[in-house]
Amino acid sequence: MKNLVRYGAYALALLVCVGAAASRAQDYPARPVRIIVGFPPGAAGDLISRALSAHLGNSLGQQFVVENRPGASSNIATEYAARAPKDGYTLFLGTVANVVNAAAWSKLSFDFSKDFAPIALAATVPVVLVAHPSLGVNSVKELIALAKSKPGQLNFASSGIATTPHLAGALLSVRAGIKLVHVPYQGSSPAVTDLLAGRTQIMFSPVSVVLPHIRAGKLKALAWAAPKRSSVLPDVPTVAEVGLPELDASIWFGLMAPTGTPQPILDKLSTTLNKLLKSEAVLSQIKKMGYEPLGGTPDDFTRYVASELRKWTAAVEAAGVQRK
Repeated sequence: MKNLVRYGAYALALLVCVGAAASRAQDYPARPVRIIVGFPPGAAGDLISRALSAHLGNSLGQQFVVENRPGASSNIATEYAARAPKDGYTLFLGTVANVVNAAAWSKLSFDFSKDFAPIALAATVPVVLVAHPSLGVNSVKELIALAKSKPGQLNFASSGIATTPHLAGALLSVRAGIKLVHVPYQGSSPAVTDLLAGRTQIMFSPVSVVLPHIRAGKLKALAWAAPKRSSVLPDVPTVAEVGLPELDASIWFGLMAPTGTPQPILDKLSTTLNKLLKSEAVLSQIKKMGYEPLGGTPDDFTRYVASELRKWTAAVEAAGVQRK
């Protein structure tokens, strides 16, 4: 009899908790929501976050605010978001940088796979290899020939150590048998600034960051570091077409929350984001910026992260990037 009473109390408590969580989800959001982004303003992650946050705010009736916390290849923002309250009012923009960091860094204060709950993949943006016009090259073949004639004299910018642009540049050096000097920055925006000024010569960059400069003739697009050509620059070949398929460095973004955030809130955000990614308003906006929408369930996101971790672990080893 005592056991029945105890189990009944447990069941009642569980029902109360489930009911409270459902009620919170129904009322959510009741105040502004932050989206933590590990990159500076103007970076690819920042641009897609601001585009989506405006639409999320309109759909859910509260302001979604992008909060930039750049540094350490997004590890600063990741650690901060992992320790944030698990109430749905602090979200995180997960990116390919997180799986690259997991592959390249041996000591992190968080576990990306365990400390974050996936909501939905948002978008992907292809990476393009660009060169400053003063370099005088019009193809990857010409770039490799020039680099071989000037070993150690050409440098490539990146958005930081052990980022996908860094790994792509390192793999280019290895696969092409050339010696390039790596110049890391805290984000793609400052890297592009120095590239435009001619202080660096080449860079693997998200196309959303450099597309206006390519169209203005300030940068030369040499190849897509992506599986297929993009409609925004259809005449530019892929790295596979020039014989370097290992240099696929496509960047993806997905919305996440600290693990422990109530499931009904995660479900509400996932449903809302997936609807937005199918709407004409969002599709037209992000495609003009060079992004491709993704979407999908949290389980889809989990499987995708696992596959990306395997891919970039192999890339880290192939490029000889030192684990830290």
